[in-house]
Amino acid sequence: MKIKLFIIYLLTGFLFACQNKPEYIKNSGAIFGTYYHVTYLQPEGKDLHDLIKDEMHKFDMSLSTFNPNSIISKINNNEDDVQTDTFFNAMFNEAMSVSENTNGAFDITVAPLVNDWGFGFGNQERKQEPDVKSILPYIGYQKVSLKNNHIFKQDERIMLDASAIAKGLSSDVIGDLLEANGCDNYMVEIGGEIACKGLNPKGEKWVIGIDKPMDEFLNVGHELQTTLAITDCGLATSGNYRQYYYKDGKKYAHTINPKTGFPVDHNLLSVTVIAPTCMRADAYATAFMVLGVDSSLAVCRRTPDLECYLIYSDNEGKYQVVYTDNFEKYFNE
Repeated sequence: MKIKLFIIYLLTGFLFACQNKPEYIKNSGAIFGTYYHVTYLQPEGKDLHDLIKDEMHKFDMSLSTFNPNSIISKINNNEDDVQTDTFFNAMFNEAMSVSENTNGAFDITVAPLVNDWGFGFGNQERKQEPDVKSILPYIGYQKVSLKNNHIFKQDERIMLDASAIAKGLSSDVIGDLLEANGCDNYMVEIGGEIACKGLNPKGEKWVIGIDKPMDEFLNVGHELQTTLAITDCGLATSGNYRQYYYKDGKKYAHTINPKTGFPVDHNLLSVTVIAPTCMRADAYATAFMVLGVDSSLAVCRRTPDLECYLIYSDNEGKYQVVYTDNFEKYFNE
């Protein structure tokens, strides 16, 4: 009788433990002009959404060019004695590293060009083509430096735009917040840029889809090119099939080549990069959209812990795919 009672006690305790096992929590909302989705397992079942929103607000006050009170906006407006913070410093140091490694294909001083082409935080009337020659003298990552939490510009007309790296960094920042609150399993997605760790609610790696690079007005359902299974890394995708406009019958893509000053015009349609951090993946994805297929593969292959998946169009307009050797391990079989 005692044995039966003991077994019943064990079973009851087991069922009670199962019933009280924390479940994955999902938070979502709008931020930075886009949307975010966060899925995480908090050991005590705590909903961290308020903390997440607070951290995003702090981030916005640092790196949003659409926020007139942010640090980056004050720097662009040449306000006196603007002091940078940890978010800004992390962004700047990574941006300089990627710029060096890509020979300036990635460049946060591209802001005046992005604005005048109608894609940035400035005038978006797009009435006439910018005077590129007059803007190029104020473009160049070597013309800015960071010392003692202050930005120094060679010319006050230099402006910074962190939009090609900030969303990736924000995903990392929220990932760090989750880890600081005991979460070892999570996925953070902000505007398509992903930071993840551990396993999903099914106990598997996080499954991510890569869209076919079709113009957004034609690809209503976002048809997938392939799916990946990833964990403990950052992922970012860049392409010119969503942000663009037509003027006088010509298509203008949102990716601007910092060297020429003009929107890119080549056969590379989409780039997906996997890196140790989402910030790094985000920056390289943008750089690769500037560089094109061959140069992107060369940079990726010589850069440790970096993998890429490129979709391009051949001479007949058909989609083709090429990727680095180690990218194969991420395909969701």
